[in-house]
This record gives sequence, C-alpha cells and structure tokens, in this order.
Amino acid sequence: MAAKRILVVDDEIGIRELLSEILYDEGYQVTVAADAAEAREFRNRQAPDLVLLDIWMPDTDGVTLLKEWVAEGLLTMPVIMMSGHGTIETAVEATRIGAIDFLEKPVSLQKLLDTVAKAIQQGTPLARTLAQGHTSNVEPKFTLPLDLPLREARDHFDTLYFNYHMQKENGNMVRVAHNVGLERTHLYRKLKQLNIKFAKKLLEED
Repeated sequence: MAAKRILVVDDEIGIRELLSEILYDEGYQVTVAADAAEAREFRNRQAPDLVLLDIWMPDTDGVTLLKEWVAEGLLTMPVIMMSGHGTIETAVEATRIGAIDFLEKPVSLQKLLDTVAKAIQQGTPLARTLAQGHTSNVEPKFTLPLDLPLREARDHFDTLYFNYHMQKENGNMVRVAHNVGLERTHLYRKLKQLNIKFAKKLLEED
C-alpha cells in the first residue's frame, strides 16, 4: 500500500521542517508549503490524503484558504488546523467550515501522530458532501476529546455547543436561548461559567 501523502502548510520554516521530519519518520510522504499560494498550487495538481494547515499566515490565512477549497469543491481530504494563538472561537469556525480537527502549537509528538492517524482513518465525509454540492442539512463535525475526565469533556462540549449557536444567530441571545431551550437568565449564567464572552447590547434584542 502506498504511503499516505500529507501536505504541511506553515509560514515558519522551523515548524515545516520539524513536522516534515516527524511524519516522514512515521512512514508518510510529506510535501511542504510556505503559504497559501504554494498550498493552492499543490492542491490544484493533486489531492493529498491530509493537510496540516496553519491559521495565521501572511497574505491569506488558513481559514480563508479552507473556505476557498470548500467553495471550489476541493476539500476532498481531511484538514487539521494549527495555531499557536488558538481560541475556541477559531476552532469552532474552522470545524464549521469543514476542518476535521484543531491542534494548538507547540504540538506534542504523540498528540500530532494520534490526531493525524485518526483524521486519515476517518476521512472527510463532510467535505465530500460539500464538494458534491449537497450542502443542505449538513452539520459541522466537532473534534471532541474523549480521553478527558467526564466533567472536563462536558465543559469542552458545552463551550463548542454554545459558541456554535451564538455564531449561527450572530450573537442574538434571544434566538440562542430559544434554540438551546434555556431561559435567558440560565443561559447567561451558563456562558459566564464557561467563560464565554457575549455582547451585552444584544442581550435583550428581539
């Protein structure tokens, strides 16, 4: 069986070289790109089995490139986003668009290898659906860590869940409360507990 091809997209040469060496030692074929332009050029020639895509890059950031691939029907491979300045909002946005997972740099060796192996095994059912033009009733796929204690895992899910609904409704807390089935007072208390920021000016907006 041919080795899986991984495209590493990162503007920092040290990170590109490190990831490339690690993945090559694990038996993967690796191609590197220093920016979105090089990544586009490679993807236009062939589809890798997986992309490791940095979010913060000059000219075109990783999230914008991910959106381009979705719009052009080119997101036919799993994409793992990477960032050294990651936020939960960024992770939710990337997974909503079509990324399969999110890694915060610096990435531990075992975390990297486990995430890559899982992503390649899972493939991209969401991306194939989008590429074929069947975008209705497609829900985002989230990268929920199941190896955490139950309470931490639930908090992680709750954070993803409420951020998703807040983005979906553009911060309109009245509609968010209705969609999630909570009274607004309970919703605000829950958001503060999870340390999720929300705009006060939208709290009473109908």
